[in-house]
This record gives sequence, C-alpha cells and structure tokens, in this order.
Amino acid sequence: MSASDLMADGPMPDGSMTVPYHPPLRQVLETLGGHVLSAAYAPDGEAVTLREPIVHDPEDPLDERPGCVLLAVGARVTSPDAHDLVRRAARLGYHAVVVKDRGADLDPLVGTAKDAGIALLIAPQAIPWRQLDALLTAAISGPGSATTTYSTVAIGDLFALANAIAATIGGATTIEDPQGNVLGYSNIPGQEIDEIRRLGILGRKTPQRPTNRSEYNHVFKAGGPVRFDSLGPGHMRRMATAVRAGAQLLGFIWVLDGDPPVVSGAMRLLDDAGRIAALHLLRALSPSNPQRWHSSETLRALLDGTTSESAAAARLSLPADSPVTIVAFAPAGPVPEPGTALASIADVVSLSCEAWHPQAVCTTGSGKVYALLPVPPGTPAARLVRIATDAATAVRKSTRLNLHAGIGPVVEGLGDVPASSRLAERVLRVLGETAGASVAVATDEQVRSRVALHDLIERGGVAVDQLLKPVRRMLDHDRAHAGTHCVTLLAYFDAFGEAAKAAAELSVHENTLRYRIRRLQELFEVDLADPTERLVIWLQLRLLQLRGEL
Repeated sequence: MSASDLMADGPMPDGSMTVPYHPPLRQVLETLGGHVLSAAYAPDGEAVTLREPIVHDPEDPLDERPGCVLLAVGARVTSPDAHDLVRRAARLGYHAVVVKDRGADLDPLVGTAKDAGIALLIAPQAIPWRQLDALLTAAISGPGSATTTYSTVAIGDLFALANAIAATIGGATTIEDPQGNVLGYSNIPGQEIDEIRRLGILGRKTPQRPTNRSEYNHVFKAGGPVRFDSLGPGHMRRMATAVRAGAQLLGFIWVLDGDPPVVSGAMRLLDDAGRIAALHLLRALSPSNPQRWHSSETLRALLDGTTSESAAAARLSLPADSPVTIVAFAPAGPVPEPGTALASIADVVSLSCEAWHPQAVCTTGSGKVYALLPVPPGTPAARLVRIATDAATAVRKSTRLNLHAGIGPVVEGLGDVPASSRLAERVLRVLGETAGASVAVATDEQVRSRVALHDLIERGGVAVDQLLKPVRRMLDHDRAHAGTHCVTLLAYFDAFGEAAKAAAELSVHENTLRYRIRRLQELFEVDLADPTERLVIWLQLRLLQLRGEL
C-alpha cells in the first residue's frame, strides 16, 4: 500500500479520520533544491499539488494515477515517444513528469507540456532514479503518512533523525557533514558510546586520528554501508554510509555497534536511512537564500557542461538566447585559507553584480569566482569594465584582498557561456603575468594578442623539432653556458630594434647591446634582414618565455 493510499479520505482502522496531504509543487521543489529537481515548466493559475511518484518503465502500460508524479525512466527528451508520454500522462491525470537533464534541447518538450497542461520537471543526470524516487516520496509524504519511524521527524531536524536511526538500528548514531563536523547525534538511554564518539560530540567534530582519512575515503568510495572493526580499547565497532544527492556528497552517518549490539539486518537499515537522510541534509544545509544557491549551482553546471541550455534557462529564469558574458575573478596573489576567502569574495561579488542586473549569477570553482552578467544590447565594453572594477574594489574594501578580473566576450545565448568563461580565464592568466598586486581588470579584446599566445601554448605551442635552427642553437648554447643570447634578442625584438630601449630593459650599456646582437647573428646565423624569419624567431622565443623555458 502506498503512502498516498494511506492518506485517502475515510476512517483509519482505529476509527480516526485523516486529512489528505498533497503538498504544492513549489514546496516540493524548495524542499529538494536544484541539486535534485527543478521545473522546466509549471502550469500557471491554481497551485499544482502532488501525490506519490510513479516509476514508469517504457515497456509497461501507463495507468491512471490522478495527481501523481511520473518518473520517465529511459525517456529521451528529443524522441517522439517522450512527447507522447507527456501527453498520455496529462490525459491520465498526472500532475508532473520528470525527465533527466542529459544536455539535450528541452524547448520542444516544454512546448508539449504547456499544450498538455502538465508540469515538466528536470532531474540531473547523475542522480539515480531509485534515489530520486525515495527523495520525492519523502518530500511529498506528510507527517504521519508513512509507517516508518522516520515519518514523524521534521525535515531538517538532524538530532531527531539521529535518534530515529539509533532506535531503528540499535546503535548510537551521529550525522556529519562532508568535513566531519557533527550536525546531529542520538541520545537514547542505554546505547553505548566510546571515547572517540564522546570527544566528537563535545567538540562537534570528529577528533583527529591516523586512520581518519582512510576510513572516510573508504566510506566515500563504497557503494553502500561499510563496517569497521574495533582498533583497540576506546574504539568500538562501527558502521557508516555516505549520504548523497546524485553525485553530490551531503554527509555521513556513523552508527556504533556496542552493547547491546545492533539489530539483525543493520546494514540494510542503514542503507535505507542514508536515502532518507539525504532529504534532511538537503534542507539542513540549504543556505539562507536558496534561490541564489540554486542559481549558483545551475551556473556551475552550465560552466561544466553538465546541464543543457534550455534547462539552465528554466532554472535561471533567463531566455536561452539572452546576450551574456562571464567575468572571472581571482585573488591577485596567495591568500590564507583560500576556501574561506573565496566564499567571502563570492558574497561581495554577488551583491555588486546583482546591483547591475537582478538576474546576475555568481558561482565558485577552481579558486575563482565566476559571474554571469546579462548584457542589454548596446552596452559598451567600458561599462562591463566598470562593473568588474567596482566589484573588485568592493571586495578589496570588504576583505582587503586584491583581485584580478577577466571579462570574456559577450555571447548570444546561454549555450555559449563555457566559451566566454574560457576566454575570461585566459585573460586572468595574462593579468597574473603582467599586472601588479592591485586591482586589474581587462576584457579579452584588450589583451587579445597575449590571449592568442596562450591559445597557441594550449594547442601545443611550438615543439622542439619545430624550432628554427638559429633558435635551437641559441637555446642549447645558453643552457650549456648560462648565456643570455635568447633573452637579449627577445628584448631587442620587443623594443622594435631600438638598441637604447632594449639596453635599458636589460640594464646594460647600449654599445654592449649592439655588440651582443652582432655577435649572435654571427654565431647562430640569425638573419635579421628577413622579415619572415624575424617574425617566426620572435614568436618562438615569446612562446618559450611564456612556457618558462628562457
């Protein structure tokens, strides 16, 4: 019997009456968050309410299930069968259909859902259908609607959840975040704890031990619960499981196996608890501004290429063909506690960019902060530079951290966001090599020649066997004798043949510079009279310099 059947109108076996609990779609989406489920389309007007999820096999007939959520397992959003399934689900009374986001264009299927009047929901490709079913069931079920111990636990109350797990499995329980911070623990009388657990509860963090890393890595990599034997006095047997929402690690559950021992089938029960705990951790770990967080996660997925243009458009409430640019921010130098610093930078940059446009979105990754800025037609590049400069200045005033900001090109749609991001990152690399420690901002056009050089390096640069003979001979000679012929010639080229300027750059006398140029032409057969050879030698020396080989 399903949870929805238990909630039907009418008397219960004890003669009491129940009131059906069918939560609105908006509430379910807020409970699960964008890591689990988001709406590509939801009907306007009266709030859409949901009943239990139904897993549909494409080979099975589709039954009438009013108000339920259809999990379209195996559906290809671009196939005619998917469109037919959405129409049939609407006719049979379903209120929503869930499909996987596999990077395909969702717009045609969204149009079908609109015509049929049914909500179309998107789940990330990484989350298994089994886990999605469990999370949806928990999010939709009301208090007292299920027959398990966990049904009475308020969503997000991790202490009550730890007690419920401890009562079900029979061992003292803690719930931790991915960093080992204790978020909740059980306090059921009579359940034994060891010294390690006591210290973890007192310090609200797992105490440091030599085996910590190996144990947590083992739990993280395992496909389900694992057991650990006692390592000696003060260390009890324990079980653990990782809690995930798809590929995202949410935390860990640890259960001690002491006196009395855990119940029979404890590993299976812990596996069940891990799936239920995912919903609680999603709620407990949600930030104070969930919409900003969901938008940030969508931008990260867009940059990583793990979500489609149409899915991102639905989640960001931006048309897929919106002109946008990516601005990448990074500290101008090393910073203490980079993780904390990056979070502070992201907060300030978010506020500053949202002042420019309310639908601006920020996210973090690889030691950088990325801002997606909608760009109205006709916006000059100087305006984007001013926005990035203001954001970097606000960060410096707030955190005393100097930033570099690279502005990618304006692209005509969300599908080209990764391309804008790649150029913004290359601008950052150029700024890191040429700018000082103060705020430095540039567009890709302003440093395009240096960006082009970096592009050549990323494409393989110049191989040793492709070096011109004069360049190869100079390079070998300088390495063997600690010489400076390559550096001297490059400085000469950079000064457009002005001996005085090149000499000043190298801190040598002008006559010394002229002598060195004459000498290297003789020694290495450098033909400075040939403009093509000058160009190629200059380019090869510059690439070698950028690769740190001069």
